[in-house]
Amino acid sequence: MAECGNDSDAESRISYGDYVVLKRGDVFKSVQVENKKKVVFEKQWFFLDHAVGQLYGTRFEIEAGGSLKLKAAKHSGDSLDSKEAGQDNRHIVDDGRSQKLTRDDIETLKEQGLKGQEIVQQLIDNSTTFKDKTEFAQEKYIKKKKKKYESDVTILKPSTRLLAMMYHGREPGKICHLRYDTMAQILTLGNIHAGSKIIVFETCAGLVLGSVMERMGGFGSVIQMYPGGGPTRAGMESFGFPSHFHETLHEFPLCKVNTLLAGTLDLSEKDADSESNGSRNGQSESSQETSGVSEEKSSEPQSMEVSVDPQEEMRRAERERLRGQKAQEKKVKMEEKRKKLASAAALLEGRNADGLVIASRFHPCPVLMGLLKFIAPSRPFVVYCQYREVKRIGLASVVQEAVLPNLLFSKIFWSYHPPLEGFDFLFTSVSLFQVLPNRTHPVLLMSGGGGYLLSGTTVAADSAKARNQHKSEEPVAKRLKLDEIKTACDDNVV
Repeated sequence: MAECGNDSDAESRISYGDYVVLKRGDVFKSVQVENKKKVVFEKQWFFLDHAVGQLYGTRFEIEAGGSLKLKAAKHSGDSLDSKEAGQDNRHIVDDGRSQKLTRDDIETLKEQGLKGQEIVQQLIDNSTTFKDKTEFAQEKYIKKKKKKYESDVTILKPSTRLLAMMYHGREPGKICHLRYDTMAQILTLGNIHAGSKIIVFETCAGLVLGSVMERMGGFGSVIQMYPGGGPTRAGMESFGFPSHFHETLHEFPLCKVNTLLAGTLDLSEKDADSESNGSRNGQSESSQETSGVSEEKSSEPQSMEVSVDPQEEMRRAERERLRGQKAQEKKVKMEEKRKKLASAAALLEGRNADGLVIASRFHPCPVLMGLLKFIAPSRPFVVYCQYREVKRIGLASVVQEAVLPNLLFSKIFWSYHPPLEGFDFLFTSVSLFQVLPNRTHPVLLMSGGGGYLLSGTTVAADSAKARNQHKSEEPVAKRLKLDEIKTACDDNVV
């Protein structure tokens, strides 16, 4: 019990090598805690060394020299709210002369060592129109000045919500404009839980992959399907998972799906090609060196004394050693990649995955049709797409061609648009509201949409065919029975 308590306490404290999320207001940034590493955040630089050992969620104040200091708790006497307030702002004229302090005066106050709260108080005292403003305008003024002059930062533990908000606020294009509420819908509709086997195909900088791994808690298997030469996992690395989480992660290239389904996957084909290329390169380099040496020897004049430069021999030996070392490292990497590919292929060959999650910038229909064959019956799948037209046109063509006889599309939510071929897809929307006394209203700046989701459940193809065959034969049986009854009645009448 004591060891469990120590482990939980260590996980809740900041240490070197951890990935953390810096927060100031509504701005977030993910960084790694390293010794004497300068971090730039919101036009300020500081070091995270003094934050090591502190609890997550602690608020720090940035001092001169970039060091962090624990932010003192607020007391009732530290409030900057004014007791005097006006009735309205109709007589206030913004002519730029209401503030007595100039920029030079503020810089002088900073050089004297005044903190952000003290500078804000000086601005309030030297403002000629502050007391005439309404209570709401005074709070807005104080909040604006605090954001500008108070240099504090909060260090948080990474989570799906924080990283989704960070990416959506800073670089939404990298995650296909995937919002945090849409991410929650994906994890819920995909039935992501510990101990399951999930296939993930995403081009959202690894954010969806990290969210799935966080929900599974290090138990089960996650197979990442990736396009191109290798997977992208910047967002997943920002979670700072322990080592046993990475043991559950597997990777498989999307270009080899067809060969795996056909049973013609050759794991040694790429390695043999790379080794042959490496051997050819090595032979060409060695031939070039030998030719260069022969040319040098032929160009040297014939003399009785033959001298060999020892430094040149040492450099040549060093080049040979480095070339052999690089070749060995490349061979080890290729062997590790082959083993990872073999383990992922073994998981996929069973075709018994518990779920499928797709969130990419590519057209979702070909990817969905190729990866659905690895999902077991009665398992959910979720497809995210940023654009409505791609979803409607592509899925309509798939349904019209009747290529999905083993799918059962579920109506997961109401839709703001007409249904598509008998099933609906989810359009996520979130409206943010400011909730304050006498000032509750929608936020003026908010996201227009969170993309579109399609969710469904796979069913066994054999049972679907049997059900369809039974329905097609049922009217024939009834018709035969009616014919027999009619014939018997005719015989009785005769």
